[in-house]
Amino acid sequence: MRFPLLATLIVLGCVRASSSEVGGAVTPSEAPITSTEQLISAMHARYAGQWYKTLTFVQKNTQPRANGVNDTTTWLEAAVVPGSLRIDFEPRARGNGMIFRSDSQYVFQSGKVAQAVARPHPLMLLGFDVYAQPASRTMTTLGELGFDLTKMHEDTWQGRPVYVVGAAAGDARSRQFWVDREHLYFVRMLQPTQDTTRISETRFNKYQRLGGGWIAPEVEFLTDGNLTFLEEYTEIKVDVPLDSALFDPKRFGTVEHWKER
Repeated sequence: MRFPLLATLIVLGCVRASSSEVGGAVTPSEAPITSTEQLISAMHARYAGQWYKTLTFVQKNTQPRANGVNDTTTWLEAAVVPGSLRIDFEPRARGNGMIFRSDSQYVFQSGKVAQAVARPHPLMLLGFDVYAQPASRTMTTLGELGFDLTKMHEDTWQGRPVYVVGAAAGDARSRQFWVDREHLYFVRMLQPTQDTTRISETRFNKYQRLGGGWIAPEVEFLTDGNLTFLEEYTEIKVDVPLDSALFDPKRFGTVEHWKER
């Protein structure tokens, strides 16, 4: 009887060695991620059914100026994940703002649509929607946005290991996005500006847990390494009831605003 018992212990030891402790429970180790498709699928699977469905916050914007005096503005933002984002510029009574919905952008002036264009929002996609919609849809939109999904490598960002999609190692000029390897949240995007001679950069900073997901309450926008726009979020709330009419471009100036409730 000793040999079967010894064999059983060896097998159990091997199983334990290939598992990781999560919250006191033993779970199989995650498979290595070596492609963009695997990464997007892993991001979705990690938080599927847990990520918050709605989000509201107050956004303070700071825009540095050459004279040393910063411009500051305030926006009110509400989102339904996936797919819908509403931004109201303060003072809200002027009726200025934007809606992103169904991969389209609507710009409002005095409560009316001033511009409507087909434009997926890459930051909404990578920071929020990826966790709440099929991975195949995210992959399609990323391709439409111009990321080379055949290229992926590992790197380090702010002292943490990351996955980089869209560029080979050492390439800081191609359109690319960076994802934290441990938590699988988006942290950085690089892409050429319109004149292609300069590089635009977006950083999602200071991540904190929020409901079943995460949020970066500080977002930096830089050009060639120089800060051009800073967003800071306060009064952050998740899973609050939001009227679907808030995201209807035809009702931008007529529906009761979420901030009034």
